[in-house]
Amino acid sequence: MESLRERIFARDGYRCVYCGGIFPAEELSLDHVQPRMRGGDNSEGNLVTACKPDNTRKGAMPAWAFLAELPLERANFLRYALHVWPRHLRAIKQAAR
Repeated sequence: MESLRERIFARDGYRCVYCGGIFPAEELSLDHVQPRMRGGDNSEGNLVTACKPDNTRKGAMPAWAFLAELPLERANFLRYALHVWPRHLRAIKQAAR
């Protein structure tokens, strides 16, 4: 049976939604768009694929806060994170203004 981790990596094409790079599974991690410690859950609409360096750099910040001052990473996220909840996408777009 396929794990949630494997399912999300496959769904996202083994691509980090922040830098846009494609990596082997062992170089990837699951990232919570809205961190669990800030009320996020483990649903597929709140999970994306991230390379380990980008996930570490994001830390416990919500994606909208992390991406607010990073136009390239924000553009990549909006291009590649096609399966996240619409409310997360709205928050990311609004934070850029």
